Amino acid sequence: MLYAAINAKDHAVYTLSTVHSWRISLSISPPSPLPPSQMTQEQYILASQPNPLQRTGCAQAYPVGIYGWRKRCLYFFILLLLVTMIVNLALTIWILKVMNFTVDGMGNLRVTKEGIRLEGVSEFLLPLYVKEIQSRRDSPLIMQSDRNVTVNARNNIGQLTGQLTVGSEMVEAQCQRFEVRSSDGERVLFSADEQEISIGTEKLKVTGNEGVVFEHSVETSHVRAEPFQDLKLESPTRTLTLEAPKGVEVSAGVGEFKASCRKDLTLESTEGDDTAPVGWPLMTGSG
Repeated sequence: MLYAAINAKDHAVYTLSTVHSWRISLSISPPSPLPPSQMTQEQYILASQPNPLQRTGCAQAYPVGIYGWRKRCLYFFILLLLVTMIVNLALTIWILKVMNFTVDGMGNLRVTKEGIRLEGVSEFLLPLYVKEIQSRRDSPLIMQSDRNVTVNARNNIGQLTGQLTVGSEMVEAQCQRFEVRSSDGERVLFSADEQEISIGTEKLKVTGNEGVVFEHSVETSHVRAEPFQDLKLESPTRTLTLEAPKGVEVSAGVGEFKASCRKDLTLESTEGDDTAPVGWPLMTGSG
């Protein structure tokens, strides 16, 4: 073992020791104090100052962590976060319970393979776009609105091709052709377009007291009144004409036949024995 000592100006002793395991340790010993009479001014100043080497041995251990108001604030924020999570979870469970969320849908709304099924009364605040609406087999389909119900049909470019409006005062249909078919869908009972109106029923019955008024011609194969009722054909301001390609038959099986006019009553036959028109004089009264 080798020892070496070096005396410095400040009388500090540095000892260098070498051991067999090649470890080198440096130990510093403080200088021995000198009497004040033998100290220079520089040595006196250095001796009066605290030595940091002596303070390292008796250094105090400071605690490491969060203390005081910082610790209280941290606990407060953790508690606030926990309360927020609990309230959020409670609100989520409440919404799921109130809205009746299930695997199949929400509330009265059920999503099936065939489409969407609504049970009970459903209210739509905005327009509804669907391909088909049908009710259950054991219940009717009711469409209700405070103002009107409008059904629109559009083509592939968005243009309006048909519209059906059911209001409080009228029912309006706007389309190129309107048809009413029988229950089996094979026979057209009523059809209307810009050119004509066709009624395909076996009998058209008018029950009004004033009858029915036609502004233009009417084409039919048979006009008759109800049993024990009178049949009256009248044109108040114009001419009343009855014509048919194969003949016109006027008969009153039980009652009377009356014809009255303001001017001439003309009967004309274009084919037959007598082709000359027959003019009758002016007739007054009922016959």
